[in-house]
Amino acid sequence: MVAQARRHAGLAASRTTLIHRGENILVGADDAVIRIGRVGEVPGTTREVAFARWLEERKIPAVRPLPIEQPIEVEGHPVTFWERLPAHRQARPAEIGEALRRLHAAAAPDIGLPRLDPFARLPQRISAATTLTDDDRRWLTTRLSTLREQWNRQGLDAVPHSVIHGDIWAGNVVVLHGTSIPIMLDFERCSVGPAAWDLTSIAIKRTSFAWITDDEYMEFTSAVGDDVTASPHYDLLRDVRELRMTCYLGQHAAENPGTPAAQEAELRLQCLRGTHGPRPWPWTPAAT
Repeated sequence: MVAQARRHAGLAASRTTLIHRGENILVGADDAVIRIGRVGEVPGTTREVAFARWLEERKIPAVRPLPIEQPIEVEGHPVTFWERLPAHRQARPAEIGEALRRLHAAAAPDIGLPRLDPFARLPQRISAATTLTDDDRRWLTTRLSTLREQWNRQGLDAVPHSVIHGDIWAGNVVVLHGTSIPIMLDFERCSVGPAAWDLTSIAIKRTSFAWITDDEYMEFTSAVGDDVTASPHYDLLRDVRELRMTCYLGQHAAENPGTPAAQEAELRLQCLRGTHGPRPWPWTPAAT
């Protein structure tokens, strides 16, 4: 599939190595990182490429798509080609805050960005989480319904919106060795929505899991210019994020039998159900 896509793109053959296999597949080549998306995702992938080019026009540091016509559709899969970054590390919380401050301050581009759907694909993930019991999946479905109702009741769709990344974490913001500028990656979840959605992704790493320290979180809030934990909506935003993380692991466990994912998904579920004590919980980060 990669070789066929390279031919369509007019690129010479190159050795490739698998970087990551998940819902999307990342393959490294000498001249690019090649991303193979899910069947049927050509429109969304087209928007991702347009978004990345808009970031470049706005001089917002981000990974760049190669200057070719893309995506290329191969057997129903959208295939895109991105610059291969030199040696880099994951961003620290303050650097993530700096990247988000730039992004949230930008006026939304006219490229058809969708409005945030905080519950996107959760019913499908719950159904696919077959390592969990039927009772567990019923509980997750009820929890999803409850959080939808709370979201509507709190009017989060009516609060001021901005451009948001949608899946911000240390793996989606990197810093090149020898530099100090954070560079954003992975624009699949970019949309227009409350900036608090992005901020909550970092805040829960302190309040829910203690993956970062108090000092690191304060450095993040200083860099981004806001502390979402002071928002009256924070508990709901946190709960939705935690549900998303649990449902992802449930689906991942079913698709990858024999891995620690099933045990982690069960732990996350029991925490949500209140049988594993108060936060912070001993969740293990997943490379997602």
